[in-house]
Order: sequence, then C-alpha cells, then structure tokens
Amino acid sequence: MAKKPKAEKADSKRVQRHSPEHFLNRELQVLEFNRRVLAQAEDKAVPILERLKFLCIVSSNLDEFFEIRVSSVKEQIKLGAAAAGPDGLMPLEVFRQVAARAQGIVERQYRLLNEEIFPALAKEGIRFLRRAEWSQGQQEYIRDYFFREMMPVLTPIGLDPAHPFPRVFNKSLNFAVELEGRDAFGRDSRAAIVQAPRVLPRVIKLPKKVSQGPNDFIFLTSILHQHVGELFSGMNVLGCYQFRVTRNSDLFVEDEEVKDLRLALQGELPQRHFGDAVRLEVADNMSEAMTRFLLAQCGLGGDDLYVVAGPVNLVRLMSIPEQVNRPDLEYAPFMQGLPKAVSKGRDLFATIRRGDVLMHRPFQSFTPVIEFIREAARDPQVVAIKQTVYRTGTDSVIMQTLIDAARAGKEVTVVVELMARFDEEANINWSARLEEVGAHVVYGVVGHKTHAKMAMVVRREEGRLVRYAHVGTGNYHPRTARFYTDLDLLTSREAICADVNEVFQQLTGLGKATKLKHVWNAPFMLHQRTLAAIENETRLAKAKKPTRIIAKMNALVDPEVIAALYKASQAGVKVDLIVRGVCALRPGVKGLSENIRVRSIVGRFLEHTRIFHFRNGGEAEVMLSSADWMERNFFRRIELSVPVLDAKVRRRVIREGLKAYLDDNTQAWEMQADGSWKRPRRGRGKAYCAQQYLLKTLAK
Repeated sequence: MAKKPKAEKADSKRVQRHSPEHFLNRELQVLEFNRRVLAQAEDKAVPILERLKFLCIVSSNLDEFFEIRVSSVKEQIKLGAAAAGPDGLMPLEVFRQVAARAQGIVERQYRLLNEEIFPALAKEGIRFLRRAEWSQGQQEYIRDYFFREMMPVLTPIGLDPAHPFPRVFNKSLNFAVELEGRDAFGRDSRAAIVQAPRVLPRVIKLPKKVSQGPNDFIFLTSILHQHVGELFSGMNVLGCYQFRVTRNSDLFVEDEEVKDLRLALQGELPQRHFGDAVRLEVADNMSEAMTRFLLAQCGLGGDDLYVVAGPVNLVRLMSIPEQVNRPDLEYAPFMQGLPKAVSKGRDLFATIRRGDVLMHRPFQSFTPVIEFIREAARDPQVVAIKQTVYRTGTDSVIMQTLIDAARAGKEVTVVVELMARFDEEANINWSARLEEVGAHVVYGVVGHKTHAKMAMVVRREEGRLVRYAHVGTGNYHPRTARFYTDLDLLTSREAICADVNEVFQQLTGLGKATKLKHVWNAPFMLHQRTLAAIENETRLAKAKKPTRIIAKMNALVDPEVIAALYKASQAGVKVDLIVRGVCALRPGVKGLSENIRVRSIVGRFLEHTRIFHFRNGGEAEVMLSSADWMERNFFRRIELSVPVLDAKVRRRVIREGLKAYLDDNTQAWEMQADGSWKRPRRGRGKAYCAQQYLLKTLAK
C-alpha cells in the first residue's frame, strides 16, 4: 500500500472526521433557533401585534418539535438505542437537555405574554378580560353564549369503570374537572374530562353592545370555568383545569410492504391524532393530585410536564391581528415588485427565450411562476407540462390550472409527494382530482421524498419542440410565497432543461440514473458534488489561489460536509455560512474552524433560500437548491441544485441572496463555538437590515 503524503497525514491528524466534540446536537440547536424567534417577540422595536405573532410562531414550532423530534428521541429511549449521535450524546441525555431548555423557553414565553404583551395590547384597546373584570352585561351575554353556542356541543365524560379515560385528541383543548357528590344514577365519580370541540373558537370577541372598548376578548376557557357546574347538575365542582396533550405525529409506512402508497397513507392519517403522548401542558392552577393522575393516564413523567400561566395553546392567538384590524400595530404593508423583464401583456415564453428570469420572493411577486403554468395551460402550442408538488395548500391556483390543462387535452404529469409532513391529506386530494381528468400522477419514489421544486413546459415552435423550465428554492404555495424568502428561476437554456427533463424521467420511469451535465441531484450526485466543490476550494487555498465559500440554507447537520468545511478552514478558506435554523458545526474553534463564521437572520420573513457559492479560483459557481446540507436531503430525498449560468443573474443572486445577509447588523445572530448565539455589536456604523434593503430595492 502506498504511503500517504506527509501533508495528508497531517490533515488527518488535525481533523478526525467524526470527533463528537466537533459536532453540536441537532435537537438542542432547534431550541436555539426558537430562542432567536422568541427574541423577536421580546423586541420592543417590533410592532406589538407582530410580537404576538412571533410568540405564536414559537408555540407552533415547539408543537411540531415535540410531535416529530422529541417523539423520535423518546422512541430511541424506549427501544434501548445504544448508539450515540455524531455529537456523542445518548438519547436519554439528549432528552434531558431538551426538556430543561424547552422548559426555559416556555417560561419565558408566558412571562413575556403576561408582563409585556397583554399590557401593551391593553393600552391599544385590545383587552383579554378575566372573569373578575366582567360587567353585569357581559356576564349575561357570556351566560347566554354558553347555553346557546357551547353547551349543545360539549360532552362531559365522567371517569368511572364504565367510562375510562378518553382518547384525547392530539393538541386539543381539554378540561379536567374535580367533583364531589353523587350523580342521577348514584355514581360517586370524583373526576370528569370535558373536551372542547374544534368547532368552538378559543377566543371570542365581545359584541359592541356589551364591550367596554373597541376590541374586548374572552377566552373560551374562562367561559367554561364560569359555567362548568351547568354540566354536572347537583354535584359540587372543586376545580376545573385546562390541559393539552401532544402526541407522536410522524406517519409510518413500511416501504417494502406498500403496494398502494396513497391507500396506505389514507389508512394511516386518522391515527396521527392518537399516537403516543410526548408532552402534557397544564394550567398552573391544577391540583397536584389531578396533575399526577393525568401524567399516569398519558404514560408520561415529570420531565414531560409543562405548567403554564395562561392559555395552554398560544397558537390560537394568531387570529387576533385579523380580528382587531389594526394595521398600525403591524408591519407596514408593501406591494410585491416584478422583474423588469416581466411586464403585463408581454409574451412570457418570448421573455424567457431572451434571457433567464429571476424572482426574489416575497419582495417580488410569485405571479410570474403562476403565469408560467397558466400560459402553458391555455397556449395551443404547448403540448406537455410536468411539475413536482411538495406543498401547495388546499386552495391552489397552480393545481387547479394543471387540472384545466389536463382537461384541455395537454399531456400533464405531476409528481406528487404524498409524504410531505402535515400536507399529506391535501396532496392526496389533489392527486385524486388530477387523476380524474386524465393527468399522469406519480408518487415519486418510495423511500425518497420528492422535495425538488421544478416544472417543465414543452412547446412546439417553428416545427420543433422547445423546453422551458422553472426551478426554485421554495414550494409552489402562493401563501408562503408572501412570507418566505425564496428564489425562482425561469429558463429556456437547454443545458438546464435537458437535466431537469432527465430528473423527471428518473421519477416517472425505470432505468439506471444517467449523469447530469450541470444540475446536481440527490440522491445520486448532490452529496458527492458538494464535497468535491468544498475540497476544490481546499486544494486551491493550499495552492495560494483565491478561495471563498458562502452558503445560505435552513440547516447544516451532515457530518461529511462539516468535516470537509473544517478541512477547508484549516487550509485557509474563508467560509461564511448563513444558517436559519439548525447548525451542528462549531465555528471559530482554534486549529479547527477559525476561518468559519456562522450567522442566522431572523426577521419579518422566514429565511428559506438555499444558495451555495464557491469562488472556484475566480470562475464562480453559484447554485440554487431545494436541499439543505442534511443527510436526509442528500440520501433520502429527490433534490436539485441548479447552477446560475447567466452572469448578470449570478451577480444579482450574490448581491441580494448572500452579500446583503452578510452585511446585516440589525437582525443577524452570530454562532459561538459552544453552540450559543449572540447578536453582533453594531458599533458606530449605520444600521443595515437585509430584508428592509430588499423591500426597498425590489418591492414597489
């Protein structure tokens, strides 16, 4: 065997590929991200209704975190998993650290809600009235509301041998009621459960005739607490306490045994609401005896208990901004812009033929992408449309347009990802409707989620077929297109279109994967090409040539990529990573990663763009991607990273998508070597916010 060169030996000593101390824990980094989101709710410079929204977003994020990530950790503990993750932590230790940090976040949430946000809203005439504050007129209205709207749909369940503890719906609002006395049948039941139907609003706005201000609200919980005795005639109510159970919501389908994925999922979806309990949230007035009883019924321990000083589901407060209609207490509205190349009345296909078209949403409109599909559907020259679907929503203009295109006799092929988490039902419904009109519906590849965002239009022009493609970093979802930052590229470059077409062929047909010329695709080439690009910068740095890596993504956890970045840093490559959420890499460690800087931008819009820039000795490579640098994206998903070949568009991607975020000194957080995050000092320089700059530059 040939001996390794001395330099290579030295490198291998300096970077051990999977040393646990070089990696941060994924679950703990999820919680760090939510701390950064919570900081937006704590920021007094943010409009008060937006602060409330950020508080709700943290709760929504934590719900999914417990439903998916914590449930997975608990499953590993239950199965006695002996293997540690790349960070060296065993599942039980991960769970204990997660529980401690999550408790801290929840405590901060409710303290902020009660001490700052509610009082600030009250000053603006937006009040949440406690029972002690109700006037006589309000009490009468609320009593009438209870008997008219609530009591007919409430089903109290007394707990006795004939009525065991009910199957509590995932994340539903429930009340545990302590009782004394005997009922009509002589039963001496000491407890009952009242489940609040989902049809009932959790926050009720009082009408003008009884309100004392412009926006007075009552919580559903307050109404039930006031009138719970009406549900248990002749018995004495000792206590009424709200609680909520969070359950494992990850769907499991045995890939090797599936004959019809859609049918298998339809059978699995109803069970999502009744998975194993992973968290119990209770009101802080709940008695110890009832708390112990609920924990036992849910099969949970003390670390799974979250005692809260307010509503157990803060997500329901997300409806308040719409109900109060106070735009002065929200971010200033804006009109999305359009690229100069795209204007009303122009032939979109002719525009794309003249040059690539880039849209930067939400600062620019998603409309050109919708129009791309819409024009294809009604253009008699178009013979075929192909598109991937990951998330589109229940009311999608694009999906309806594809249905219309199929009805019009065009060849429509849609690759629908049925396993898009929490969008399974909507995607099943769309796939059924598409099949009804004769579209070719494919469910991707079992075991590999189709996460690539791509569409292709085939058009007959001057006797030959010409292809047009859309590729993007975000979903075909008009609603999120107004809140998520993403890049969309429309192109007729045959170099790109040929590769996109080949990926569609791989998804819909059979045969060995052929090597793409320009596009990097997962699960075949993306990991290998990403590592090769990083290693190329490392070689160039050793040869004293110009190098730089700038990468923007949602998450970085792949150990191989992290090890490659460490080697690049040691060779002198300057690496800037803009990671919205989870980052398992430790930056700024002497002798390991002192040339790596990691920052995160958390602001008005959710940063969702994936851009990878390698200087490549002066011949810059810039890739737009649907994939984060995670093992699942590299090996268990269908993903695309598409090069930006137009020099003008490439400069724009670097300027808007990377440089703006590296210069941000108002919404940026910088990661420390221990995994914590700090806001960088602004110094005496002028405040600069990337999202504000892009709004000013690109929006109308």
